[in-house]
Amino acid sequence: MRPPASKRGRGAAPVALSARLAAHVTLEARPNGTVAACFDGHSLALGEVSAGAADRAQALRTGLPLHALASSRRSIDKEVDGLVRRLARHGLLEYCLGRSRDGAAQVVIEPQVPDYWPRTPLLGNSDVLVLSRFAYMRRRGDDMVLESPRAGALFKICDARVATALAALAAPQAVKQLRRQDAFPGLELLALLLDCQILFKVDPARDSGPRVAEGDDNLVLWDFHDLLFHVRSSEGRHANPLGGVYAYADIMPPPPAVRPRWPGKAIALDEFASRGQSQPLSPAAKLLRERHSTRSFDDRRPITATELARFLDATARVHSRFEDRFDDASPAVEYAVRPYPSAGGSYELELYLAVDACDGLARGFYHYDADAHALMPIAAPAQELEAQLRGAQFAMGAPAVPQILITIAARFGRVSWKYSSIAFSLILKDAGVLMQTFYLMAADMGLGGCAIGIANLELFAKMTGVAFHVEGPVGQFALGRAAPSTASDR
Repeated sequence: MRPPASKRGRGAAPVALSARLAAHVTLEARPNGTVAACFDGHSLALGEVSAGAADRAQALRTGLPLHALASSRRSIDKEVDGLVRRLARHGLLEYCLGRSRDGAAQVVIEPQVPDYWPRTPLLGNSDVLVLSRFAYMRRRGDDMVLESPRAGALFKICDARVATALAALAAPQAVKQLRRQDAFPGLELLALLLDCQILFKVDPARDSGPRVAEGDDNLVLWDFHDLLFHVRSSEGRHANPLGGVYAYADIMPPPPAVRPRWPGKAIALDEFASRGQSQPLSPAAKLLRERHSTRSFDDRRPITATELARFLDATARVHSRFEDRFDDASPAVEYAVRPYPSAGGSYELELYLAVDACDGLARGFYHYDADAHALMPIAAPAQELEAQLRGAQFAMGAPAVPQILITIAARFGRVSWKYSSIAFSLILKDAGVLMQTFYLMAADMGLGGCAIGIANLELFAKMTGVAFHVEGPVGQFALGRAAPSTASDR
């Protein structure tokens, strides 16, 4: 016996998608007719709106239905719609999906990228949906959240029945079958999850099961944990606290700089050195002692193109190329050896230079062709170049942008084609090795450098036009001529 229509979702109250201010954001209407968003001690001007629109916008504290704004012809609603979209572009909104009869939210959608806007692509009864292999549900405080490193938003599940219904999508199911279920979550939610790539469509006639590629062949090479680590440990694709926030300063004291000594009698190594003839430090040992981070650069004497060419030649240029096979039946694998060691000889790291000041080189964005030892200009917009340089300045806590910012990007598939479970870990190790190589060469040339452990995935993708999971940043290095008064940090 089939359940009544109301339990199948046909007679259920319509689902309303509303926008509301994030918990830490307030709107302030000012006497001059402008509106500002206030958050974390900052104020963001949103432009001038009419008094009626300002009053209407206050509904964003509790939730403002988006369909009412989109379908309205009233000038006030059009003003508010523009204001809402400006707030969305700055990541200051969240969205509630719930039944309009009681106003209770089934799901709260939290943007993870600044320009996220909820979209609901059309779904038909014959469409077959399945959860992405990168999707996962977890506890966050007292909440249950559904997310994915591919998604532009996180979904806080407020109704346990919705969580149960979504869990059933671990196996492909047709929309018409889902609609017959008692806990059918609604077409709107399914469409929003499809838009965020938490769900994807499969073709039963062509696919025997959920595709590893999920519509993008480059995803075949990614393990779940590696893609998650890549996204969550970088900037640009999540809204979690990031960097030196001292999250546990009020909970426990900092661990000591030097590990407490193990019990027992110590064997003093200085005694062995004193028995032999005193030897001066080798050039390599001197460079290791001299290595330090420089965050202030001499604007009056920028690094020269000649120095940059020498630096890149010594640290990253391809020295030789060869082919090898891992067995007689395998395809030939190409190798391109460079000055630093790399896991499995992969040499997956690529260098992109954001140049602010370099004598003999125009300000701009470049890729370093390590094989040809040449710089290839990339036509990135000026505001994106500036954003990348300013981001590095902020990360270093520096007084100005670096003269040259080197972004270390990885061609991920180069490593994951061979290694399983440890691919991204190996890439990060390679990046650390290259950063130390940069430090030693900078010290040898009398230049200043500073490793930066963060980069913005979305910004880099916009500047290069390459998807974040195909080739993306795993670190940055500021390079230039040190200011005379710069003190070494470490």
